[in-house]
Amino acid sequence: MKLEPDIENRRTFAIISHPDAGKTTVTERLLLFGGAINTAGTVKARKSQRHATSDWMEIEQQRGISVTSSVMQFNYGDRVINLLDTPGHEDFSEDTYRTLTAVDSALMVIDAAKGVEDRTIKLLEICRLRKTPVITLINKMDRYARESLELIDEIENVLNIECAPITWPLGSGQHFGGTYHLERERLIPFDREQSDDRAVRHDDGWARDDPRAAEHFGAQNLVTLEEEIELIEGAGNGFNIDAYLQGSQTPVFFGSALRSFGIRELLDFFVETAPAPQSRATDQGEVDPHSGHFSGFVFKIQANMDPQHRDRIAFLRICSGKFEQGMKLHHVRTGRDAVVANALTFMARGRDHTADAWAGDIIGIHNHGTIQIGDTFTVGKSMSFHGVPSFAPELFRRVRSTDPLRGKALLKGLTELGEEGAAQVFRLTNKNELVIGAIGVLQFDVVSWRLKHEYNVDCVFEAAPYHTARWVACADQKMLNKFRNQLADNIAMDGGNFIAYMAPTMVNLQLTEERWPDVEFYKTRELSANNALAKAV
Repeated sequence: MKLEPDIENRRTFAIISHPDAGKTTVTERLLLFGGAINTAGTVKARKSQRHATSDWMEIEQQRGISVTSSVMQFNYGDRVINLLDTPGHEDFSEDTYRTLTAVDSALMVIDAAKGVEDRTIKLLEICRLRKTPVITLINKMDRYARESLELIDEIENVLNIECAPITWPLGSGQHFGGTYHLERERLIPFDREQSDDRAVRHDDGWARDDPRAAEHFGAQNLVTLEEEIELIEGAGNGFNIDAYLQGSQTPVFFGSALRSFGIRELLDFFVETAPAPQSRATDQGEVDPHSGHFSGFVFKIQANMDPQHRDRIAFLRICSGKFEQGMKLHHVRTGRDAVVANALTFMARGRDHTADAWAGDIIGIHNHGTIQIGDTFTVGKSMSFHGVPSFAPELFRRVRSTDPLRGKALLKGLTELGEEGAAQVFRLTNKNELVIGAIGVLQFDVVSWRLKHEYNVDCVFEAAPYHTARWVACADQKMLNKFRNQLADNIAMDGGNFIAYMAPTMVNLQLTEERWPDVEFYKTRELSANNALAKAV
């Protein structure tokens, strides 16, 4: 079985940005150029037109923010693109961090007026930890924008990454005339009045001495361009493929996603330059994507993508080999084998059954409560991919149903939402209480909305007397049991049935750590089969 061409043609990447930089619009335009949608906001379907921006949840459309990652697969030329749109808001950072474990590269979108912002810094740090290659789009050039050289300088200094401009803007805002492609040496004119449909048509652009250039851009702008090109070539950084693949250099494009300008050039560059599926670390060493043995890990679980069927889908990143419909997969954590007969591929909320998939692809597996984030599936080998992180929450709320008769529905909803990582759910062992842990306040709003609209449960959040949580581990089972018994009022089980200590204050946590030196306290839970954390038995 020859896997190389199918795998080498895969490109799997995430789009990252600070909120309101235009990430979702960029996603939509990439789908437009890839032919996955006919016009902005609609997906090609066999018999109907379906609404399909990556923000497919009703709450996302109401609030205008992404609250969950979306997976979209489309073809561009001979490439198969797996695009993952991530939440930009920091309150949903856990979903973004997990998604970044499943990609081979990233596209960073920066607002031309605002430059580098807080979330951009944090997200690039995550990419840097994994040496994930990053391409940069400086977006919204048709609006007010800061000086291009100033933006490049800020990216290099604040993000500590070398910039290699691939396109360069001529003007900005009302005076934005287009870009110059430094590698192709072609001017690409911007027409503010053009529609999306016209923008889709590819134009190779003009030479700098083309008579149309002086008329469109103005002679002075062309003189300024010559000076800036000389400066870039003299003092700037030329594109270096090795530096990009090591994550130390980012190619930079300028454009306007809202006007579909500059996206085609970026996509052309991306499919040729971004890495194909890469080797990944496991407890048994590196796994080559071209290995004949299938392997993959679950980085996301989503409940109720199809509200009519109340399903739960596990998103599995294939890391090696080929998947075929009806394949028997070994679930490493449970030690059980299962035949996967109805695997799915995605287009935001839409999905289709797939007969086969290769390393780099994301497939969906129906989850009946047995699959957890971080689980590894294999054929022929028993190994575990390094886990997907879960972070200690910073905010806590007790939750109860306003209708006592809906208690079971509340527990079911919280269990499934906790399973997918919408928030973390803790069950106090010594009290009949459910506590929600979150990174940000908006997570509580999303949980409340989804409980009401997906599970028909109206809930009330109340203050909870906890400041932080820590997962625990102890080599001595007797010592662990003593710890649990003596501190029973502060012991809880999380959604994966791992033991957590709920600390009312940081001082309390510090004192507890000092008093129990044999017990290890963890701020991060690694979701994998080989988790050393203590589990309820």
